Amino acid sequence: MACRLTSAFARPAALGGLLACGGGVLTVAALHVVHPAGEIDPVRRTISEYALHESAWLFNLGVLALAAGSAAVLLALTLTGLVRPASVGGIGLLLWVAGLFAVVYFPKHDWRIGPSVGGDVHRLASLVAFVSLPAAAIALGWFWLRHPRWTGYARGTIAGAALALMFFGVIVGAVLLEPVTGVRWWRAIPLGAVERGLAVAEVATILTLGLWARSAISPVVARAPVAAVPDPASPA
Repeated sequence: MACRLTSAFARPAALGGLLACGGGVLTVAALHVVHPAGEIDPVRRTISEYALHESAWLFNLGVLALAAGSAAVLLALTLTGLVRPASVGGIGLLLWVAGLFAVVYFPKHDWRIGPSVGGDVHRLASLVAFVSLPAAAIALGWFWLRHPRWTGYARGTIAGAALALMFFGVIVGAVLLEPVTGVRWWRAIPLGAVERGLAVAEVATILTLGLWARSAISPVVARAPVAAVPDPASPA
């Protein structure tokens, strides 16, 4: 009975999470059509720049859909037993969701007016979201890496998280080199392009997690027994 109840809630959570995340991505991508490169340069300007224009509602809708979809994926992962709420993976995914909601509630600095407290919160929330998701994904993927059924998903999750951290590392490198080069970090790199690459990698990671959760709901297909993985702590 418990298994049936879990499946009844986990299945729509996983599917709804995937659809919401996909819809959110398409909505944010549509902003690049609404605002041609001449208005907001996607190479230099961050995605949050769209929240400062008349199409802010479209940006907010897309990010909120991604946040809601990610929360649904987290619920599905928890119901299927792939993630424990108090684990690094569970807390990291929760921080990712909270960070996305905060990014919408607190718009970035509008430099036409000047810096703001809300803009500082926006920057902090973005940092939390961008770091917590790959950290959670790596922890989750590493935990299941040697499981015979989940090796593929674990590797895909780790790969997406590693790619996200590579893009994030470009930003960190620019910040650290600013005192040496004398060039402001956001001018030293194509910030918009780097952030978009980071966003694509993170979305790919959360979609992989959603597909993983959906697969965990399906019954295991009968197949030949898999040889036991040796315990590295046991004597040879």
